[in-house]
Amino acid sequence: MSGMHLSKEFFELIKAIGESKSKQEEDRIIASEILTLKKKLDGSSSSNGGMMMSPGSPIPSMGTPGGKGGNNALNSKKKAREFLVRLLYVEMLGHDGSFGFIKAVELAAAQSIMHKKTGYLICSCCLSPDHEFRFMLVNQMQRDLISSNLLECQGALVAVTNLITPDLVSTVSTQVIGLLDHTSEPVRKKAIIALHRLHQLSPDAIPKEELVDKLRKSLCDRDPSVMGSTLNSIEAMARVDVRPFKDLVPSLVSVLKQICERRLPSEYDYHRIPAPWMQMKLVRILSVIGKNDSQSSEGMYEVLADCLRKADEAGINASNAIVYECIRCITTIYPSQVLLDAAGASISRFLSSRNQNLKYLGVTGLASIVERHPKYAADHQLAVIECLEDKDESLLRKTLDLLYRMTNPVNVEFITDRLLHFLRGSTDPYMKKDLTGKICTIAERYAPNNAWYVRTITELFKIGGDMVDPAVATNLMSLIAEGTGEDDDEEADMVLRKQAVELYVSILGNPPNRMPRVLVETLAWVLGEYGYLSSTMTLDIIIDSMCTLLQSGNIAKIGGGAATTRRLVLSAIMKMVAQYGSCPAAAGKCIDEYTKSQDPDTQRRCLEFMTMLTTAPYLLGEVFPVDASLEDVEVDVDLSFMNGLVAEAVSNGARPYQKPDDDDDDDIYAGGAAATGSSAFKMTPYEKPSEKTFGQGQMHGLGSTSMGPAGAANVALPPGGASNAHGGGGVTPVPVAQPAADGLTLRSTANVWGKKAAAAPAPAPMAPATNSFATSPNSFTNSATINSPTSSGGYGGSSGYGGSSSYGGYGSSQPAPAPAVPEKTAEQIQKERMAAALFGGISATQPPAPPPAAATPVVATPQGQWGAKSTAAAAPPAPTPIMPAAPVPAPAPVVAAAPAPEVDLLGFDAPATTTSSSVDMLAPTLMMDEPVAPAPAAPPAPEPAAPPPPPAAPVDPFADAGLLDGVTQTSLPSFSAPNALNSTKFEYGGSPITPLAINTPQFGERWGSCPSTHPISIPSSSSVNTLSKFMALCEQAGCHKVEEIMATNEGIAACMAGGGSSVALIHGKISPLAGGTSRVDVTVKSTDPGLSQGLSLYLQNMIR
Repeated sequence: MSGMHLSKEFFELIKAIGESKSKQEEDRIIASEILTLKKKLDGSSSSNGGMMMSPGSPIPSMGTPGGKGGNNALNSKKKAREFLVRLLYVEMLGHDGSFGFIKAVELAAAQSIMHKKTGYLICSCCLSPDHEFRFMLVNQMQRDLISSNLLECQGALVAVTNLITPDLVSTVSTQVIGLLDHTSEPVRKKAIIALHRLHQLSPDAIPKEELVDKLRKSLCDRDPSVMGSTLNSIEAMARVDVRPFKDLVPSLVSVLKQICERRLPSEYDYHRIPAPWMQMKLVRILSVIGKNDSQSSEGMYEVLADCLRKADEAGINASNAIVYECIRCITTIYPSQVLLDAAGASISRFLSSRNQNLKYLGVTGLASIVERHPKYAADHQLAVIECLEDKDESLLRKTLDLLYRMTNPVNVEFITDRLLHFLRGSTDPYMKKDLTGKICTIAERYAPNNAWYVRTITELFKIGGDMVDPAVATNLMSLIAEGTGEDDDEEADMVLRKQAVELYVSILGNPPNRMPRVLVETLAWVLGEYGYLSSTMTLDIIIDSMCTLLQSGNIAKIGGGAATTRRLVLSAIMKMVAQYGSCPAAAGKCIDEYTKSQDPDTQRRCLEFMTMLTTAPYLLGEVFPVDASLEDVEVDVDLSFMNGLVAEAVSNGARPYQKPDDDDDDDIYAGGAAATGSSAFKMTPYEKPSEKTFGQGQMHGLGSTSMGPAGAANVALPPGGASNAHGGGGVTPVPVAQPAADGLTLRSTANVWGKKAAAAPAPAPMAPATNSFATSPNSFTNSATINSPTSSGGYGGSSGYGGSSSYGGYGSSQPAPAPAVPEKTAEQIQKERMAAALFGGISATQPPAPPPAAATPVVATPQGQWGAKSTAAAAPPAPTPIMPAAPVPAPAPVVAAAPAPEVDLLGFDAPATTTSSSVDMLAPTLMMDEPVAPAPAAPPAPEPAAPPPPPAAPVDPFADAGLLDGVTQTSLPSFSAPNALNSTKFEYGGSPITPLAINTPQFGERWGSCPSTHPISIPSSSSVNTLSKFMALCEQAGCHKVEEIMATNEGIAACMAGGGSSVALIHGKISPLAGGTSRVDVTVKSTDPGLSQGLSLYLQNMIR
């Protein structure tokens, strides 16, 4: 900074502030400057010949006009302007500069535009919204708003946006609205911004309908800068309420198209990119309007494709920003397959770049597209793995967010492990808090089983510590206590509890200072309730370890030194003592020490426990019942157990209790003392008590007894004292909710933004098989155009799509030949294995089906189930697609084995399709006693050797006597004969089942809607030991093979019965074992319980 325009004092001030080494030194500099400014400002007002009033202004001004006094006033104002700028530094550094505010108000009334802007600037930055000096500026702003000086008018408009308060909007709204028709473009531009600000301050003074009408008119302005400022207001209002702008899609599309075609003057270009900020603003507005609106989205598909293509070709930072906005828009609006493919290609270019900023854009764009279209993530597996290993913390954080968004039931274990790994090495509190919440969410939503959930959350307790929500610990305890919640699965619940106990027993030996509070409290509850289930450590050793943990925790401040944590550990020790049947010496010593605790609650618990242990040990089994955390607590509201004591006290002369007339309970039900007319306070003195008072001599046997360590050692409890499994009242944990008008008419202004665009050549005819905009049902040839018959493509003209600028050829280029695949290194193989685990459940081989023409999209939130139900509004009939003249029959599909990284067995996130069943319901079906005709395409097999002659048929006396009356005899196939069962189908309700021709996404949708589930498990099978044999079994039973995944040895099939009234779904997994056998796990789900049960028994018998 040269400092030529600054005085020496001002230059020295800025230099001293910049060179200060501490806050204290900076404060001393500012304090000295405040004293200097007070003297300077007071001297400037007293040495300039006094103050005068400007005509029509209530603000005093300095000096006298004209002559020498006018020169003195000019010099004084010039100095005052510098003093006020120095005053602004004082305010910015946190000190009080209110002593100079009146000078800023005075300077706002100056004739010089430089002084006026300085005064408005200081007032805007320093005056609070309720400052009284703001009222003094209203009259001056009104004068400037109607001034013929354009600079004064513009300065007043800027001041209006910063100085006007809600109660002052009506004083300047008329002038601001009038400036919308000003002849100067900068004034109109600032007037739009000021009017929008006034609407935000007071919607009643500037109604939304009036503002929307003004914005529509300003959008048609001949000046691009006015149009650009209008876009800012439209975007801000559309994010609040998009309905008034739904019909602006053709207008906004026309504007964006003309910008892309370089119709704007060259001064709006930035690095050869035409108006990049306007393009990004328009794309953002289109994304807001097209969200969940198929009709509006169809009108913007073409221009988005053109904008994305041209920006992608430029390859500079400004164009990359436009590409990113286009990707966000494409993933927000109603989906288009062609646009999604284009966005995926742009994301691939970003991820493959060496520039970290472009990689960040790629990961961010992939995170936005993977939520609704997860198949595109499978194309960038290795790139995501490389980003996970990058040293850039911002890129790493965004990649972790991508992992969170692409989690599904298949890859949840791998992703959770990676998130825990990064959480373990992170030191950023914000990142640790964010990762902790994400791990909790995906673990609860996609947990494969309860045991995995317990292990994962416990590991999270170790790493995250107190950053974990306490509700997560409560949910974990409830899961261990309740299990699956099914009565017939008690054995599995007990196995889960044993696993949890063994897990927390292994943690018991960790140093107390490394155990967070939530981990200690959960450990204490689990071992206190189910410590007796441990097989690796006896109950007395667990008690001793808990006592050691508590005693060493006094020094290490276990659980952060919280008293509640010590209470829970003490309660756990007391529960285990009751379960053990005797009190070990360590437990007695530990509890006796806490009878002298400063915490009243802890002291009371220990005293009560020691009293029961010494006087009534048989009560321990009832006070601390085993596995009673879910038992309801019985409360005697009448206190009937006190009846004996009350009767005894009355017999000893105590006065019986009499409810007073003005009891507080009556106030609730009978209106209180006001209803009865009696006084609310009893003013009479109390009576003298009688000689015999209640309670004398009755509690002499219930005094507290202290017990030292020696006396407490090994106190034997009576038999049965610790075996009461369900006696007494347990404490039920509190359940915690789980974290679930007509179109715009533009003026006929042709070629106002530059030269007339050259006519585009006619588009070449396209093959009907290509994915182009021209052949789609949603053709742009029917889109609405802007009403301007005389314009020829200029801004405001009718640039309707489907005219000269066709985009029909977009996306129709032939793919380049695949290059030769080089040999893979060991590092690449390792990354591919990680990618296979990371991208499990995400398939790139099956693209989603195109959306209906005008259906309302519904974004389904993943709930961890196989196919959440989705609802959609009834769509109007789609336009008739353009059919080819001579359709070519499609060749038979060839099923190829999918690679391991692209496994998507059940298609959790694939979009649903509506493929109709190909089953002929009227065709005759084979019964179990009818042989299956051989396949006509099978090659002739060599003739086998002649089988031995069958045994002679037994003599039938009924046939010999002629009693069969023409009924022919058909022998049933023998179960011992080879291929006997292979020629039969499964029957249900007297009819064989029929295949249900659906795909994987439809299978996932139907899976969650089938209520009846019958799982079967065959530990070892030699007949069905491969996946191909299992799928062949399903097909011979009458099912349709939906998908067969060789990488994971899983397969799914579907069938129906009763003419389609009942549906059955089959999921099988083959786990190869030694000796040529395999473990077969099958799950059959159906809408009919009888069908699922019968089909599961059939498969079980066939597999065995």
